[in-house]
Amino acid sequence: MKYWLIKSEPDAWSWDEQIAKGDEGEEWSGIRNYQARNFMREMKIGDRLFFYHSNKGLEVVGIAEVCKESTPDSTTDDPRWDCVWVKALAPMPKPVSLKDVKANPKLSEMSLVTSFRLSVQPVTAAEWKEVCKMGGIDPKTLKPV
Repeated sequence: MKYWLIKSEPDAWSWDEQIAKGDEGEEWSGIRNYQARNFMREMKIGDRLFFYHSNKGLEVVGIAEVCKESTPDSTTDDPRWDCVWVKALAPMPKPVSLKDVKANPKLSEMSLVTSFRLSVQPVTAAEWKEVCKMGGIDPKTLKPV
């Protein structure tokens, strides 16, 4: 299993809207950055994702999972763009802010810090565990701790 972070502006697509989609999940469409698209092409069913509210909030608010691997993006006829489907798994008991991530020396190399503008980012296993710890959630069971 690999770990990732996906960003969404909460006024365009929020964590609550993602939860409402249930087990069917939702197409993570509209990505028009080649590096972000390529990361989605690497994703496999079951990979875990931090769901990050960008613009407003600037925080990890939940954990999601890839439920369908890369397919053509239905929001465009351009064959260069595709996307994965994601489903919500668990809310973050304590949302983890960008400010807190930047203040944690263990996360100084995290893509959220070094490549802030990228909307789909890889997360290392060590970063995954640390952010989960900061958010008060067990990284394996996804239960509050």
